[in-house]
Amino acid sequence: MHELIRDITLCILFAWGLGLLAHFFRQPLILAYLIAGFFIGPFGMGWVKSQESITVISELGLIFMLFMIGLEIDLKKIVRAGRVILFAAGGQLVGGCVLGIAFFMGIGLAMGGGGFDALYLTIACALSSTVIIVKVLYEKRELDTLPGRITLGVLVLQDIFAILFLAVQPSLANLQVSVILLSVGRVGVLVATALVLSRYVLPRLFHQIARRPELILLGALAWCFLIGEIAEQLHLSREMGSLVAGVSLSTFPYALDVTAKVTTLRDFFITLFFVALGMTIPIPNMSVIGLALVIAAFTVVSRVVTTFAPLYLMKQGLRASLLPALNLAQISEFSLVVIQTGVAAGHIQTQTASAASFAFVVLAVLSTFVIMRSDQITRFAIGPLKRIGLRDLDHGHAHDAGHDDGGHGEARRIVILGFFRAASALLSEIGRQNESLLDQISVVDFNPNVFRTLADRGLHVIYGDISNVDTLVHAGVGKAELIILSVPDSLLKGANNEKLVRHVRALNPTAKIVATADLLSDVGDLYAAGADYVTVTRITDAHELYAVIEAADAGLLEDKRAEIDAQLAERKEVLP
Repeated sequence: MHELIRDITLCILFAWGLGLLAHFFRQPLILAYLIAGFFIGPFGMGWVKSQESITVISELGLIFMLFMIGLEIDLKKIVRAGRVILFAAGGQLVGGCVLGIAFFMGIGLAMGGGGFDALYLTIACALSSTVIIVKVLYEKRELDTLPGRITLGVLVLQDIFAILFLAVQPSLANLQVSVILLSVGRVGVLVATALVLSRYVLPRLFHQIARRPELILLGALAWCFLIGEIAEQLHLSREMGSLVAGVSLSTFPYALDVTAKVTTLRDFFITLFFVALGMTIPIPNMSVIGLALVIAAFTVVSRVVTTFAPLYLMKQGLRASLLPALNLAQISEFSLVVIQTGVAAGHIQTQTASAASFAFVVLAVLSTFVIMRSDQITRFAIGPLKRIGLRDLDHGHAHDAGHDDGGHGEARRIVILGFFRAASALLSEIGRQNESLLDQISVVDFNPNVFRTLADRGLHVIYGDISNVDTLVHAGVGKAELIILSVPDSLLKGANNEKLVRHVRALNPTAKIVATADLLSDVGDLYAAGADYVTVTRITDAHELYAVIEAADAGLLEDKRAEIDAQLAERKEVLP
């Protein structure tokens, strides 16, 4: 027991130290934890040698990680995910598995006869890293963009796919129909038990303790370990049970509260899991390094092919098809979980597992850089893709939009460059107050949903990247009278308002240009660049909030709300 505490102390100290270095050098924290584990483990300095300590630390971390992954799987969102996400995820998973089995068997890895190296690598390579993707997309403010939503939707469905694999994984060596049905039946019993209890029992209990934070936390942990133990009794695994426990709470009224309170504890045990995983990685020989590079290369190529193709075939455009493919091009931390269960079950060789871990590390580093620069990579790739014959949404789009005005070079009198919520609100307001003005407006944007929705409404829309000067030229910006830039710098890709104003002013010296400023200090720079008017959203927001305060002080807040509700009911916006 004293040795276990000492080992945990070493794990946390080295994880923290290397985590600080990773933070300063902008590297994934998971990479720091793996290196910390390797350094102090039996293949490094040998300060932690006890296999029992490593096993206990790893299992605890795994249970908590799967519980939290389950909490983040919102079944309601999957149901509402829509056709695009379902087809994208289905194409990526099915395509990835078919290519993976063929590829890994083709290079001589085992598939049957007690060895399932090819199968486990296939499953591992089919899953992408939720931790890395969400962190980087959050920093880039792209979680709420179309490619971001597609990426997150695919991640959720990947997690469900992994759950199904974990259900049959214990029976891989004897995969008969009866065995599979028995495994599925056990999972059904586990899921039904968890859902019934979480529906009819837990709400009453948590309602009684809602004001006792320590009991909320303790109740969540008790639930996690209870369902884990039930899974163990059903000859599944505690890890599987913890995942089901999380999923059953994901739509729970107190799920957000539970998640907030368990997060700190989760981070502690997830750190321990990855440190313990790093302890199991031996010093690689050339064959392990070679296999790791092969796995990494296959993951990137297969992910791009299997994610890009379904999205492109569903007419999402080159950009919205490429970005999710780039976002998803790495191996998941869940993949390491799958690999570890395979090692424990004797299904996969230690050398293959080590290669998968190294491939994860390689892709974790590379993927972080790729996602941070995905817009530049996408712009660079679109040209060659068009040259080999792939059509983007701008191909013949004047016809698609239902206009015969001679092509997309014929912009209208008013041009809106970039379309997000402010532009959506503007069009709704124009439609409400002066609908005839809509016929004088052109919109330029590269969101395929915006393109199709505006075209269906009979508005003139041009598909293109406003940060590209050629797009502005071909869109006919030089002939416009009024040009509106309503997207703030924080959301623009490849440009900012000042740069766009300069480009537009160079193309059209006489047009009136309206730009948007994020910061008060940007206003002067935008006027210097050639803007005729600069909107500062915080000022209009402040006026509205002050009016609300006055209404509240005068006892008229209900009237103010009724006024806003009436306006909202009349609006027909493109973006919610």
